[in-house]
Amino acid sequence: MADLTKFRALCRYLQDPSLVARFQTLCGIKGTFSDKVAKLENPLPPPSGQREVGGGAAHPRQRSGVLDQGEGEKNHHKNSLYVNGSAVSGPSEPGVPAHSPQGAGRGPDRAKPLRRNSLTGDVGQEFIIRNKLLFYLFTFGTELGNEMFFIVFFPFLFWNVDALVSRRLIVVWAWNLFIGQSTKDLVRWSRPASPPVVKVEVFYNSEYSMPSTHAMTGTAIPFCLFLLTYGRWEYPFLFGLCVALCWSVLVCVSRVYMGMHSILEVITGFLYSLLILAFFQTILDKMDGFYMTSNYAPLVIVVSHVSLGLLAFSLDSWSTSRGDTAQALGTGVGVALATHVNHQLGLLADPPLSMLPLTLPPFSTSLVWRSLSRFLVGVAALLFTRMVMKAITIPMLCGLFGLPLGDVRRARQQMRVELPYRYIVYSVVGFSCVCIVPVLFSFLNLA
Repeated sequence: MADLTKFRALCRYLQDPSLVARFQTLCGIKGTFSDKVAKLENPLPPPSGQREVGGGAAHPRQRSGVLDQGEGEKNHHKNSLYVNGSAVSGPSEPGVPAHSPQGAGRGPDRAKPLRRNSLTGDVGQEFIIRNKLLFYLFTFGTELGNEMFFIVFFPFLFWNVDALVSRRLIVVWAWNLFIGQSTKDLVRWSRPASPPVVKVEVFYNSEYSMPSTHAMTGTAIPFCLFLLTYGRWEYPFLFGLCVALCWSVLVCVSRVYMGMHSILEVITGFLYSLLILAFFQTILDKMDGFYMTSNYAPLVIVVSHVSLGLLAFSLDSWSTSRGDTAQALGTGVGVALATHVNHQLGLLADPPLSMLPLTLPPFSTSLVWRSLSRFLVGVAALLFTRMVMKAITIPMLCGLFGLPLGDVRRARQQMRVELPYRYIVYSVVGFSCVCIVPVLFSFLNLA
């Protein structure tokens, strides 16, 4: 009982937003909210309720930190100047000049939160950067867990390095993200309170917070990559392990720096991901073989992924995590179906075991040109596919459900639009990446 009490106390301590704020200060991040607002409007949460392990919290769209949206807007206007009827942030510490609506007078270290979310409209509050090196380092680290990185990384790996490793990584990524996002909706912890925490990024601020899915994917991908390639490719064990560990640590620490997660949420995401990875490592080979060879694979793939998506979307009201979950599952469907088609048609056969371990080909201008050409042509094809499918799917779904097409943002916040939209678009993109684009390479003599 005493050990359990100590454990709960440790978890409450690691969940404290003041630890995040201290780390941000140590790394040179300063918020522009005033100390008075921080003390009066946002006292530190008590060591009970939501901050306890397993505690509940209001949905972050109604409760961001400890302020709801109305209070946040009210406090923003308290600390604003008005120029030509528009609110602009005023100075919050001596020597920091206010900026004009056009940005004139802005200091070189003053910045707005990264990646404004067009669906939620959350723009956040300005902050001051005192250590640009750490800012760029942790911005890069957090991008390793964002959508754009996976859009680039998985296709490049599939087209230019190792198709088997890439398609198995996508399976782990999709399941890892689904489990992480579903756990968030079950636990329902809000993001760290701001103030005292500075929101360096606001794109995911409307989602629940426990566990950190950035930490989960930022751990699962490098360690799964290491486990899949060591022995299959020739490289030193310590080199692969160090790369995986540095990758994971950089992503995890970046989420605290960005003000998106507490230390407890990041640690939980890291350990949770290792547990999931350990499970999938025992069945990944069998899953891949089933996807390729079984006559029932297409039916099982579609039914299982659609069922998981329906389950995830029924857990709670809308948030940006819904799109991420459906997108990952849709991509997984497309890749798995394409894997089956490739095997049945004899396309993109894996190298025989007699060729293992694989070695990197000699570096040459021709190799770089061919790899770069495949990547640019392939990404262009995927972006075109996504654009066309998006242009077709959203109007079709809005017409089907009688929703006004003029407000796409509101339409996409409804489960009946968001779920099939993400599934259809990204399943087609995933299928194109694994099956259609390699055929295009053959026509263009890039295979």
